[in-house]
Amino acid sequence: MELQLETVALFSLKLAYETEGSSPILRDDLVMGDYQRDVFELLVRRGEIGAIQQKVDECVGLALDAIGGVDKPLGRELRRLAAEFSSIQTMEQIDAPLIALKDYLKDIQ
Repeated sequence: MELQLETVALFSLKLAYETEGSSPILRDDLVMGDYQRDVFELLVRRGEIGAIQQKVDECVGLALDAIGGVDKPLGRELRRLAAEFSSIQTMEQIDAPLIALKDYLKDIQ
């Protein structure tokens, strides 16, 4: 699960900050500091679903801005998937919305 959370953050930050012709953003880049696997691992171990949702929401918000916001079709779908992720109440419910969000971000890269 931690890897999937880190991947959502990575894909979001790639959409927000990566430009054509520049070096790609990698997992060990400084921009990933607060969104690395070990950060998510600690939050998952503690069961801090709210903190996890906040971190994911920060990244998705950046990606949403990068693709033109909710007025664009890509943005509407990203917002819908992010809302599903934000609505989960327990760690047991996290997998399906997280995978859907990760897969969508991967597809729109």
